[in-house]
Amino acid sequence: MPPADTPRSRRPARGEVLELEVESLAQGGRGVARADGYVVFVSGGLPGDRVRARVGKSKRSHGEASVVELLRPSPDRVDDTCVHDGEPCPGAAWQGLPYERQLAEKRAQVDEALRRLGGLDGFELERIEGATSPWRYRNKLEYSFGERDGETLLGFHRRGSWHEVVDVDDCHLASEASNQARSAVRAWARAEGVPAWDPRERAGVLRNLVVRDSARTGQAQTRLVTSPAAFSRPPVDLHTVVEGPGSGTDGPTGVLGEEHLEEVVAGLRLRVAHSAFLQTNTEMAERLYTIVAELASLSGRERVFDLYCGIGAIGLHLAPRAGEVWGLETVADAVADAEHNARRNGIANARFLAADARLGLRPLIEQAGKPDVVVVDPPRAGLSKKIVRRVVECEARRIVYVSCNPTTLAPNAAQLAEAGYELRRVRPVDMFPQTPHVECVALLERG
Repeated sequence: MPPADTPRSRRPARGEVLELEVESLAQGGRGVARADGYVVFVSGGLPGDRVRARVGKSKRSHGEASVVELLRPSPDRVDDTCVHDGEPCPGAAWQGLPYERQLAEKRAQVDEALRRLGGLDGFELERIEGATSPWRYRNKLEYSFGERDGETLLGFHRRGSWHEVVDVDDCHLASEASNQARSAVRAWARAEGVPAWDPRERAGVLRNLVVRDSARTGQAQTRLVTSPAAFSRPPVDLHTVVEGPGSGTDGPTGVLGEEHLEEVVAGLRLRVAHSAFLQTNTEMAERLYTIVAELASLSGRERVFDLYCGIGAIGLHLAPRAGEVWGLETVADAVADAEHNARRNGIANARFLAADARLGLRPLIEQAGKPDVVVVDPPRAGLSKKIVRRVVECEARRIVYVSCNPTTLAPNAAQLAEAGYELRRVRPVDMFPQTPHVECVALLERG
């Protein structure tokens, strides 16, 4: 409690507009400002900006706000490259930061997460791997349909809005082929007059468009997501029908064109189902796989477990350096792709199983024996405590943890440290330029 003569910071009300000076960046990429001592996290604000921001949430400890006007830009700001309908691209929140500053901030956030959230020290935080191409790097983008004045829109949700869509002509995160594919579907929707889904009214038809493409194979794959309705055949490869009122993109999917995307990564030709995961930055995925192989330090005899293996890309990259590779993945389509990819690339020492890591690890140990190296590449939520315990039961000498979220890597690494592992090295990798997201690869070894 503060002393009796110390005034408390005034807590602003929801909807109030504040004039703020952004001081720094927080985990997750939002700006940090103070209103009479009260901490406000500001979406769209960069260090040095003077802004007007509207409060969305007002909690006892802090508030959350979004920029409504940039009063004075930071002297370090650079001009926005990707702008839609007069607004910076919602998917490129850090494009106003010079790229070298982006890299420095990301490395610092990895360090801060591991030390503050994980209570870890003694590890080597290596230099961050900058992206080869800071723009036009995404091989997958998901767009939303909307309407304005009776015209169909196809783009992104406006920053801070769950229902308003900003129309997109050229997204600089996407390739030119990806932009062309999106524009063709929008032209079809406008010509046919098929209504967009309105999440407020829970009515309409057109919901989302997912575009995947490969610069290496020249292929583009489009998947249209709609409510049940009758309309002319759309110019897409896949059509998914979502029955319920939710905002997901999963449902029965019909094939109208190419069922799989073909991609080439690190010399491997890979088949990718629409439901399967593949890193969205192909060039940096190659760098990521090289780092995983470096930290795994394989001699050609080791048994490797590849958890959350997806289509098998990392495991297949390691297989020529290992004795055997076993992959676990919950998505059955991805496992089928992994098996296909092993055969196609002539790799005979890799096997893939459809199983959850929590339930599948013990049976895998009974079948294959305990591994020498475990590679984990979990989603943003990281590993649950139960899965960490299963990984510890493997008694592997070495764990290579691929993380897309340092704030979940940190507690997982701390749990592994409590079980006898030591965090040795962490290499940040910029898979997502112009955004606050950062990937990193961590090496943990038994003490």
